Amino acid sequence: MSVGAKLITAEDLSRLPDEGNRYELVEGELRTMSPSSGRHGMLAGRIAAHLGSYVRAAGLGEVVVAEAGFLLRKDPDTVRCPDVGFVAKGRAIEDAFITGAPDLAIEVISPSDAYSDVITKVRDYLGAGCRMVILIDPRRQSATVHTSDTTVHLSAADAIDGDAVIPGWKLPLRELFV
Repeated sequence: MSVGAKLITAEDLSRLPDEGNRYELVEGELRTMSPSSGRHGMLAGRIAAHLGSYVRAAGLGEVVVAEAGFLLRKDPDTVRCPDVGFVAKGRAIEDAFITGAPDLAIEVISPSDAYSDVITKVRDYLGAGCRMVILIDPRRQSATVHTSDTTVHLSAADAIDGDAVIPGWKLPLRELFV
């Protein structure tokens, strides 16, 4: 952040005019999100459809997509928007930003994403109480699953497992990368 830059709050972010831009707020600093590529959107859509179908049928909670913001921290505020998020049953989905971290955050890595930025997102989610963060790497056709105490790397031959966060949910990566 540049010296003297004015920090904004989550409330300020929610009042920005809708000019077609997507934003995240990182420690009070507004970050413009570039539009996603077609492949990025397709992969996020496949994940959301697969996960959403399972979650609704099992009555486990709600699945949200990139436009949903999660207020992870206050003073200075951090609002993150995962490509796909899961919120367990019993948690409130407000008209404003969702308070706290998603129970599961899934990010599809774009070619323009800096590795350090992606890892910062993982730390932000986990630090705010997210139980699992999944990074999807389209170029390598792989995934990395992060929890507070483990990191597991998966190849296209493996399957993502919802483990204790979404019991019984599995997504074979070969189905995702067809």
